[in-house]
Amino acid sequence: MAEKVNKITEEELKTIKGQQQQIQLSDVLKQVNVALNNTKKELEEKYGQVNIDLKDGSFKEIVEEVATEEVK
Repeated sequence: MAEKVNKITEEELKTIKGQQQQIQLSDVLKQVNVALNNTKKELEEKYGQVNIDLKDGSFKEIVEEVATEEVK
């Protein structure tokens, strides 16, 4: 007598594999974001608050605009 093999459908297996891959990609993305934030902090400590042009590495200081009240 042959033993019955318990098995999910191919569609269910495909769904589970896809979801597992999304979880793995999400974890990788979280790691990349942590590394990026660490690099941003290091650059801010070195150069202050700046906008960096990713094309050539040049940067401009971020200047806060001071709101002024109009006198009526």
